[in-house]
Amino acid sequence: MQSYRKISIFLIVLMLVFSVIGCQPAERPEDKSGEQAEGGKQQGEVKAPPIPKEINQGDRVEPTVKVYMTDTGTIKEIKFEEYLEGVLAGEMHNDWPEEALQAQAIIARTFVMEFITDKGGSKYEGADVSTDIEEAQAWDAEQINDRIKAAVKNTRGKVIVYDDKFVKAWFHAHAGGKTATAKEGLGFEDAEPPYIQVVESPDSEEAPPEDAQWKETFTKAEIIAAAKEQGHEIGNFNAIEIAEKGPSGRATKLKIGDKVVAAPAFRVALDSTRMKSTLLTNVVVAGDKVTMEGAGYGHGVGMSQWGAYQMAKDGKSPEEIIKHYFKDVEVVKLFD
Repeated sequence: MQSYRKISIFLIVLMLVFSVIGCQPAERPEDKSGEQAEGGKQQGEVKAPPIPKEINQGDRVEPTVKVYMTDTGTIKEIKFEEYLEGVLAGEMHNDWPEEALQAQAIIARTFVMEFITDKGGSKYEGADVSTDIEEAQAWDAEQINDRIKAAVKNTRGKVIVYDDKFVKAWFHAHAGGKTATAKEGLGFEDAEPPYIQVVESPDSEEAPPEDAQWKETFTKAEIIAAAKEQGHEIGNFNAIEIAEKGPSGRATKLKIGDKVVAAPAFRVALDSTRMKSTLLTNVVVAGDKVTMEGAGYGHGVGMSQWGAYQMAKDGKSPEEIIKHYFKDVEVVKLFD
């Protein structure tokens, strides 16, 4: 009888032990390695897009690009980072703060990757990209110095991605204090990229005064010719009005006489180095002359270079500069 009692007590204790063990949460494989995101990626992990096949030299290997050189009319095949040095020297002053130069280098590298991915190559047959600023980016080998080389080297292989794709790495000289959406600044016809938003831009007070606040006078003939280039026949007119504005306050449509034109395209047709922005503050028609006043220099989309300059002066890192102008993006290393 006593032995049965001992066995019963033993069984009760054993059942209690199994009951406690059974209440413990089972360890899952993902608990050992961190929370998993959709598709098997770690949460927060960003997948680098593939290097465009046209220039791919192998996984994690620096690409080689065929560049159409507008000054010689020839195609030059060079390493990607060597080409990038010329782009950076052409697009930003080579004595600017290192952080601004690095931010521009990352943007320039991304621009080329997205350009080739999207278009497959240059409009110049046999080339991947060109030094034609109307097609791609500026290029100036004579302005390459140690600062330019260091900025490219210290950002080697780095690009900007959103949703595992290269972003459209737009930039401009001066935002006039506020950046634009792609539709209002560029007349972008596709869906508005979610990473491009209107943000305040700390454009440096060291910027040329004529870029921060500009004023230019055109003849009526110049205005009529620019409108005609867009397919609008305009006779004599006595007024130009802003017919529509975008989220940043930039003109998206202009009414010239009784015709309405798209402001971004009109600016390019008129001369974007004279009508420096569509962030207009005043337009006056007097006699045969049209005087425009505005703020900023460029289309206003993406990174402001004078904003990057000031942020670098304020101690911001290249990635902080980029993430101010491009929302919810990541900077990843595409090749070693």
